[in-house]
Amino acid sequence: MSVQKFRLKLGWSQQQLADASGLSVRTIQRIEAGYPASTESLKSLAAVFEVDFSSLNPEQTMSTATTATTTSTTTTASSDQQEAEAFKYVRKLRGFYLHLSRYVLICLALLAINLVISPHRLWVLWVIGGWGLGILAHAASTFRPDWLLGPQWERQQVEKRLGRPL
Repeated sequence: MSVQKFRLKLGWSQQQLADASGLSVRTIQRIEAGYPASTESLKSLAAVFEVDFSSLNPEQTMSTATTATTTSTTTTASSDQQEAEAFKYVRKLRGFYLHLSRYVLICLALLAINLVISPHRLWVLWVIGGWGLGILAHAASTFRPDWLLGPQWERQQVEKRLGRPL
């Protein structure tokens, strides 16, 4: 299991893991990104997670262990791919929520400034509207509905083009 999985299972941030293990946050980031880790770093992380050292470094244990069957390798590869896609989606979701929170906070601050300085001229509406369009575009890319030009729609169009029943 990867370091990131163990960390998320405990609900820790990278900073919390770094503090608990005595490693730097940058080291944790590198290990989670897939860069090779020193034996000392892996032992420190294994002690924090209370797991066997070999469970944190599957690449080394795979080379010393006997080879697995092809089906288990394929299953592992597909589950790893699904997990990578899930992490990618969650990062996109986090980016959208951060963007939205900045939008709300900054627009509220600008509105307050606008009302104090010149209440008869609401120039802040241009900022709110322009940035709001950006937020809508970001939401559309993050929460893209599958029925709108998604994979299901593509399959239906291909089936229709080939004359097959839907």
